[in-house]
Amino acid sequence: MSTNISSEPESRIEKYDRDLLLRLYERIILIRQFEEEVKFLFLEGTMPGTIHQCHGQEATAVGVCAALNNDDFITSTFRGHGHALAKGLTAREMLDELFGAATGCCKGKGGSMHMGNIEKGMIPGIAIVGGGIPIAAGIGLAFKMRRMPQVVACFFGDGAVAEGAFHEGLNMAAIWDLPVVFVCENNLYGASTRIDKVMKNIKISDRAAGYGFRGETVDGNDLLAVYEASRRAAQECRMGQGPVLLELLTYRRTGHSRRDPCHYQTTDEREAWFSNDPIERFIKILLTRSDIGQTDLDLIQAKVGREITDAVEQARRASQPATDDLLSDVYA
Repeated sequence: MSTNISSEPESRIEKYDRDLLLRLYERIILIRQFEEEVKFLFLEGTMPGTIHQCHGQEATAVGVCAALNNDDFITSTFRGHGHALAKGLTAREMLDELFGAATGCCKGKGGSMHMGNIEKGMIPGIAIVGGGIPIAAGIGLAFKMRRMPQVVACFFGDGAVAEGAFHEGLNMAAIWDLPVVFVCENNLYGASTRIDKVMKNIKISDRAAGYGFRGETVDGNDLLAVYEASRRAAQECRMGQGPVLLELLTYRRTGHSRRDPCHYQTTDEREAWFSNDPIERFIKILLTRSDIGQTDLDLIQAKVGREITDAVEQARRASQPATDDLLSDVYA
């Protein structure tokens, strides 16, 4: 097992291509601005359903998905907006989905908790805690049996580690050396229960040793550290070296859902993690580059803002599914 926590990206920022860095910045800003817009739409009552948001966890989604190829797959959770945007879904198809429109990425039938687009390599989100883990193992088995060079990244939270599906999925991937990167977004809380109340050993990456493969704990608010760890893990999988368990240490800035006031999070804990915001950290290191200035970042923010505004206006006008379509795409 290896560990990579609190690394200093300033020492390695110069090796990156400028265009890649700006693409990473655009994606992480897109997720934050998207979530902010969705929050207000939900609170004003114009958006149906419920939402589970990923404010503060943007670097985990962007870092992992940026390390994948276009034809690689991911499985997600009910907190999947960031995963979807990071994997290439557009704000427009996602907002259409959130408004229940027929033009949404899941034809208006999935909503916030089941976001996805198979053509872009994202299985629609699975709201059952840990439910995506055995499915990711199955996808990895399909890749291996077909001798395809693809990998699947499986996102889940720290709460999912207590589910039987975690053991079954990881064990299956281990015994057959499947190309799966298991990505645990450890935000310290399973709903409102802190991790140290349900685990004696709270270092989740240690679990990998019990199945016979590599685990790594990474600073999940360090975008470049996540990206580098994910690239290593994906490459190992492509080389037939079996699965990898990445534990990404992060923190959600909002409640478990929009109705959760987070009273279980202490003030000191929240202040410490808020001062460790992944976007602010990434901006700080970007601006150490001589070829990236604040104007570049401002232009990207403005572009993203226009994209989201246009998507919201389109979603408000989008057509709802027809009654005749009620039973289409239903298989069970």
